[in-house]
Amino acid sequence: MRSSRIRTLFIVSLLSTAAIATAPAIAKQPYDGLWQVTVVTKTGSCDATTASTVTVSDGKITGSGAPVSGTVSSGGLVRVSINGAYANGQLSGNSGSGKWNGASAGVPCSGRWEASRQ
Repeated sequence: MRSSRIRTLFIVSLLSTAAIATAPAIAKQPYDGLWQVTVVTKTGSCDATTASTVTVSDGKITGSGAPVSGTVSSGGLVRVSINGAYANGQLSGNSGSGKWNGASAGVPCSGRWEASRQ
C-alpha cells in the first residue's frame, strides 16, 4: 500500500514538472518599453525636427496621437509607417537610429531618426 502511494506521488510530481516545463512562457521582447524618438529632416519641406514617444510591446510599435504601426524584431530591426512616411533602422541596447522618407504637401522629404529607451 505504501509503495503504491509513493509511486502515485512520484507520477504526480513528474507530470506536474512536465506541465510547468511545457507551459508557454510570457517573455518580454528585448526592445519592449517606451522609446523617445527624434526625427530630423535632411531633404524636403517637412518639419525640421520632431520628437515623440512610442511604445514597443511584444515587438509591435504604437504611438499616441498619429497612427503609428510597425515592428521591432528580436534582433532590433525596425520597420515603421506613420501618416504615409516610412522608416527603418536598427535598435541595439538602449538606443537606435535609421532613415525615413515621406512627403509634405506632395513634396518628398527624407532624413534620419534616433531613439533612446526611456
